[in-house]
Amino acid sequence: MKEQLEALKNEALDKINACSSLDALEPLQSELLGKKSKLSEVLKSLKSLSVEEKKTIGQLANQIKKSLADSFQAKKDELSDSFSASGEGFDITLPGKKPVRGALHPVTQLLYQLNDAFRSIGFEVYSPPEISSELFDFDSLNFPDDHPARESMDTYWLRGYEDKIGKERLCLRPHLTGGSVRYMLENKPPFRFVYPGRVYRNESTDAGHERAFYQYEALIVDKEVPFSSGRLLVDTILECVFGKKVKTRMRSGFFPFVEPGFEIDMECQVCAGKGCSVCGRTGWVEMMPGGPPHPNVLRAGGLDPAEWQGFYINIGLDRLVMMKHGIDDIRLLHSGDLRFLSQFA
Repeated sequence: MKEQLEALKNEALDKINACSSLDALEPLQSELLGKKSKLSEVLKSLKSLSVEEKKTIGQLANQIKKSLADSFQAKKDELSDSFSASGEGFDITLPGKKPVRGALHPVTQLLYQLNDAFRSIGFEVYSPPEISSELFDFDSLNFPDDHPARESMDTYWLRGYEDKIGKERLCLRPHLTGGSVRYMLENKPPFRFVYPGRVYRNESTDAGHERAFYQYEALIVDKEVPFSSGRLLVDTILECVFGKKVKTRMRSGFFPFVEPGFEIDMECQVCAGKGCSVCGRTGWVEMMPGGPPHPNVLRAGGLDPAEWQGFYINIGLDRLVMMKHGIDDIRLLHSGDLRFLSQFA
C-alpha cells in the first residue's frame, strides 16, 4: 500500500505542476483531495489492515495529504503572481471605479449639527415617542374640544381607538409639542431641552408640505426667561446652521400652547428674498411658531405658572434643510432617490 500511496503522490504532483491557470487548479484540487479522490479511497481501506499497519500507513497518508495541500497553495500563489504581472484579464490603462459609499441623510446631518449646537449651550436632547395620545398632543396643550386639528382630516388616529378619549385615544403625533409636557412631568425645573423627531399630518403634499416630516423643538423654563432671550436663541440657531446672520421677523400669531404667540419667519435662502415657489413668492419662509408656554401647558406639566415661565420654539427641520441647500421641493427629501441624496455624501 505504501507503493500505491507514493504513486498517487507522484501522479498528483505531476498534475499540479502541469496546471497553467487558476480556473483549472480549483477543480483539480477537488479531484485529488476531495471525498471521492483516489487518496480518500485508499484511506477507507485502512480498516482491513492490522493495528501496526494502520499506524504506519495512516501517518504516511496524512503526510502525503499535507504535502499535496502545500503544493496546491504554492501553485496557486505562483499563478496569481503571474496573472497580476501579465495583466491578463483586464486593461490596466482603464480608469478605476469610484467606490460607492453611504452617507447621512441631509436632514439627519442637520439634526446632529443642531444637537451639538444645543448641547454646547447646556441643553439636553430628549426623545418623546412617535405614537402619542389625545391627552398629550391636544388636551395638555390647551386645544379646545372643537379645534379642527383634532379631526381625522388633520391627524392620523390609530384604528381601534375611535371611541376612546384622552390618554387612551392614540395617534401618530401631529407635532412634537406634546413631548414638552411629558418631559416636564418626568423632570424637575429649571429646564433646557430640545426634542427633535418626525411628525405626521394628514394633508395634501406640494413643494412645501409633506405628510411625514421633521421638526425640532426647544423649550426653556426658569424663574425668569426674558423675551429677548428667545429671540436671541432663534437668531443664534440660524447663524449656526447657515454660517452667517440670517434676516428674521416675528409676527403675531395664535397657537393654543403659547401666550402670546408668534410666527417666526426667515428670509428665503433659495431665492435670497426675491420670491420663489418655496416661499410663495413672498421672499419669506415660515420657519417656526414660538412664544412663552401658555399657563395651562405649564399646569399640565405640573408647574405653577405664577412661579415658572419660559420660551418655546418649533423649528421646521425639513424647511431649514431646504434653505441651507437651496432645495425647492420638500418631497425630494423623502423620495428615497439616491441620485438626489448622493449629492450630500
